[in-house]
Order: sequence, then structure tokens, then C-alpha cells
Amino acid sequence: MNKKEMIANAIFPDIKKSVLDLEIEFPKRNLKEGAIVTRFAPSPTGFLHTGSLFTSLVSWRFAKQTEGVFFLRLEDTDQKREIKGSGDKVIEQLKTFGIEPDESYLEESMYGPLIQSERKEIYHTVIKEMIISGDAYPCFCSHDDLADIRRYQEDNKLLPGYYGEFATCRHLNDDEVLDRIKKGDDFVIRFKSNGQADQRVSFDDAIRGTIEFPENILDIVIMKTDQLPTYHFAHVVDDHFMRTTHVTRGEEWMSSAPIHLEIFDRLNWTRPIYAHFPVIMKLDDGKRRKLSKRKDEEASVDYFLEKGYPIEGFLEYLMTLANSNFEEWRIENPQANIFDFDLSFNKMSLDGALFDIEKIKSISKDRLSLMNAHDFTDNALAYARQYEPKLEEMIEIDRQYFEDIINIGRDQEKPRKDYEKYADVYDIVAFMYDKNFYDMIEELPFNERFSKDLIKEILDEYIEDTGLNLDQNEWFSALKDKAVKRNFAPRPKDYKKNPDQYIGHVGDYAEIVRIAACGKPDTPNFYDVLKILGQKRVVERISYTINLL
Repeated sequence: MNKKEMIANAIFPDIKKSVLDLEIEFPKRNLKEGAIVTRFAPSPTGFLHTGSLFTSLVSWRFAKQTEGVFFLRLEDTDQKREIKGSGDKVIEQLKTFGIEPDESYLEESMYGPLIQSERKEIYHTVIKEMIISGDAYPCFCSHDDLADIRRYQEDNKLLPGYYGEFATCRHLNDDEVLDRIKKGDDFVIRFKSNGQADQRVSFDDAIRGTIEFPENILDIVIMKTDQLPTYHFAHVVDDHFMRTTHVTRGEEWMSSAPIHLEIFDRLNWTRPIYAHFPVIMKLDDGKRRKLSKRKDEEASVDYFLEKGYPIEGFLEYLMTLANSNFEEWRIENPQANIFDFDLSFNKMSLDGALFDIEKIKSISKDRLSLMNAHDFTDNALAYARQYEPKLEEMIEIDRQYFEDIINIGRDQEKPRKDYEKYADVYDIVAFMYDKNFYDMIEELPFNERFSKDLIKEILDEYIEDTGLNLDQNEWFSALKDKAVKRNFAPRPKDYKKNPDQYIGHVGDYAEIVRIAACGKPDTPNFYDVLKILGQKRVVERISYTINLL
């Protein structure tokens, strides 16, 4: 047994497997040609970031549309930052958006365990062989030693890091290393880089084409003192043995690619295809910056769930960020499922996508307007049960009545767009419920141009003949006739042209009736509102308003 084998056995006395054993234990996946295997690998350190949802959505879609595999791996090696339960919450949130991994740490997988802290034996097996081959070594440098190295490098304007002449433990002889391990000195394991500062490494990114970087020269830490791997090393080992074909991640990781590629190459493993997605950006005082967990509430998907944005709308917005030709497809297929659209790597933007809340609102309005009343009610009720009890109560009092309200202006060629998100629903339709109406009507928002006497006369006249036995066109004609007889202009533009000749216009007349019956000047289609309220209730409400006047 040579000295390096002695060092490896002293560090990992219980590791009996070889890397070849792992290759047999985790064979290549039996998938059709062209099938993509992607993963989402969150750290359990908090909420699901909007950018992470974007990444997981796109990764999931590429796997689904190629009949591949999308799996979720929990990267919990930084245990000081771990927030208990946050990994489970991420899975729940993904499921809310319809993104369900084919494999996750919640169930058995032949490529598991899918939690990094439970994969120590796998990492140690690889590192043990790397120590024997001379591709890795123990480093005994203390924090003070590393600080001294960095200080010297900064003072002399040198590249900071542990490399070359500054990688002091790289040059220890094997006897000294073995002696320090036996004495129980603290150490980490470092990768011994063969990179040259004047050489470059290139790789083909699925989105960006050929990318070149200087070779990695740093002897990075691959195992910490707690015997857990660092991200750089764990990512390589996991994606190899989980047989990931495409590493899909944010462009902020692009500069780390030389490290990962060198490790893949040194272990004689096939490189996966990298696809670096654009980071979601935000304008801040005219400057673009990354959407921030610390600064932006919309950086968390919780924000959109709590506000009640429709899942369909938010996912559609993310699809517009994913591929430049998606919006053109949507115009041609307004009612199609967004997942009828196949994503393409070469249609992804190279620049950071600018976060646009107004676009989310617009898309959400479109999606909600096209949803049938039954599905809308189901979704609103699910939202209300979690976030808005008063809306839940409203729906459950009489579900059919609620559906009738939601269906106003829905079954037509160009449906009305009354709702932006489920959180808006209660305030928009509350007036349709008598308890809310009689609370609202205490403050009457009538136009101050019209006297109380005139308003009362108009309302007295209206309840004598509401016209609710007529169809909508006939009802409006009758209302217009009443308005014209009281010298209201038949059209707003007539009043605008000659304001001195008229009291107001027909819209003003209708608004008086609307406020009296609804307590507010703006509602969904007024005729439909009156029909749903019914003759008896309309007369009671307007009579109550007259009494208040």
C-alpha cells in the first residue's frame, strides 16, 4: 500500500466501495434517444424565489416534452443556513403551480438518496479515489493562515485564492500529511487543479452557444471539516450519478463552469450540457438589478399566491420570459393550454428578462376572463379557504348565486375583464349581497351636480317600471327614453358638445340608478347585475336609498 492509499484509508477507513461500484449501482437511465433529464436543486434556506420557479418550470417542461425525467434534489450541505421544513414547502409550492417532479427526496428513487447530506458515502467514495490518484489532498490551513494569504495577495494586487505557490498544503509530503491526520489536526479536502492561468476552457451552452473562460487554477475545497461536500463538488458527483443530461441554472453560475468542467474531465466523466438561463431583473431608479429576496416582495412566489394571481396567468407570464416566440403563438392560440407550446433553447433570451408586474396583471386578466364560471369559482374558493375567509363565506352561502355573478359578461366573444386576481373578487362583488349593500349605502356617492330632489324623482320613476322583464337592448332603450324626457343627452358626446343644453347625459342618468341599486358607480354589466338581483330586491334597495335621501 502506497502513502496516498494510506492517507485515503486514514481519512475514510469505512469506505469499501469504488467509483466503479457506483457506476454499476447508478446505471444510465433507460430513456428514448433525445430524452432530457433535468433537475431542480434548491437549498432549504427559505421561500421559493420567483427566479427559481422560472428555472424549475423551464427545466420541467424540457423533460416533459422530450419524455425525459425531471427530478428534485435537496442541496442541504450548508447546514448553518438551513431552515427546517423549507424544502417541503418548496415542493408544495411547485405542486401548486402544477410542477411535480418525477423523482424527489420524498420517495424512494434508484438514483437516491436525493438529499445531499444523506449521500456522504457516495462523495467520500469518489474523494477517496481522488486522493489516491493525486487529484485531491488534505489541507490543514487555519482561518488565520488563509487570511494571511489573502492579505498578501491583496497588498500585491494578485488574484485572490488558494492556488500555485499559495496552495501551501498542496506541497506537503505524504509522511507529514499522514502524521497530521493521525494527530487529529483539522483539515478540509481540496481539489488539485491542473489549470493554467494563460489557458482557456470552452463549452457549448444550449442557450448561448460556445462560451470560453480562463481555466480554473484554484484548488477549491471539495469536502469541509464536517465531512460534507461543497456545492461545486457535490453538483458534479450528483449530476453524474443521477444521470442528468442538461444542467439548467441561472446565468450567475456561468463563471463557475470552468471549475465544474475540470472536475468532470479529471474524473473522466461525460460533461452534461449546460443551459444558463437569463436572470430575472428589475428596474430600480432607472437601473437594472437582479430581483432580490431582500428588497422585493415579488421575489417570493408567496407574494403571488397570497394576492391570488391565477396560477395559469403567472405561469403564462414566465413562459413569455422563456421563449421569444411564445406570445406570437398565444395570439394564434388564445384558449390553448400553455403547455401545448414546445420550448426551445435557441429561442431563449440571452439578456436578463425584465420583471414586469403590469404584464402579469394583464395576462392574469385575460386568463380569468376566459375561465368558465365553474372553474373560476373553484379556484376562488380554494384561494379564499387559505387567504380570505370572508370570500369563502360569500361563496359558500350560495355557490350558484356566486357563479351567476362571476358569469356576468363571460359567455361572449370578447368576455369582460373585471378581475385581475382572486383577491379582487370580494370587493368587486360584495355589493351583490344585501348585508354589504346596506353597509355601503350609508355613504351615497352621487354626482354633486344633481340635486337630491332630482335624484329622488328619477328613482321614484324607475322603480315604477324597472324594465327587467325586457331583454338588454329593450331595457336600455326604455332607460334612455326616461333620461331624454328629463333632458339628459342621449349620448355623452352630445352633452360634451353642448353642456348648457342638457342636465347631463344618459350615462349620468344610469349611474344614479346604479348607485341606488348597487351602492357604487362602477359594477360589472349593470343589466346583468339587476337581473341577478331580481325585481323584488332591486325595488327594495332603491326604495331604501330614496328613504335615505
